Amino acid sequence: MAVVDPKLLVAPPDSGQTSRLILVSGPARSGKSRWAEHLLHHHPAVTYIATAASRPGDQDWQKRLEAHRQRRPEHWSIAEPGGELVQAIDDLAPGQSVLIDALGGFVAHHLELDATEWGLLCKQLVASITSSRCTFVLVIEETGWGVVPPTRIGGLFRDRLGALAQELDRVADAAWLVLQGRALDLHGLGRVVP
Repeated sequence: MAVVDPKLLVAPPDSGQTSRLILVSGPARSGKSRWAEHLLHHHPAVTYIATAASRPGDQDWQKRLEAHRQRRPEHWSIAEPGGELVQAIDDLAPGQSVLIDALGGFVAHHLELDATEWGLLCKQLVASITSSRCTFVLVIEETGWGVVPPTRIGGLFRDRLGALAQELDRVADAAWLVLQGRALDLHGLGRVVP
């Protein structure tokens, strides 16, 4: 049985703390959301920001959402800002713990933006996170390891998600890659690509 080193857990924020950002990425069904939840499970108050569309007619999606709901502690508050993630972050009170699950929902909400508008929105997102004085754990889907998307919109989603993940990593305090239910410390094990 695997044992998690308690030193790896994220300390709850204090009132004087600056923003902290921990990234958790991985492919579908890797355990990335469970790991992100684990990093904050001992925090007294967590705001869980869900970015995905609700998709009420998709029964498989509803089962996935229900599994996430069942794992979350009852004292966590839930926010579903749709595409308005930047505004939701700007509205947070300082000193909170925040789990954003996941970056792909944010990217999907804004695929209609042209490259200039998208670039500006990404800068706003990074600025909102780094100036917030909250602790963030941000889940990021890994999409570039599979088949090349057959559509332009699929390629745009994949490319924007990957580029934004790299931009966020430049300001992150920690980054984890979760594969097959195991979390790897990317900042501890990896090297920045020049």
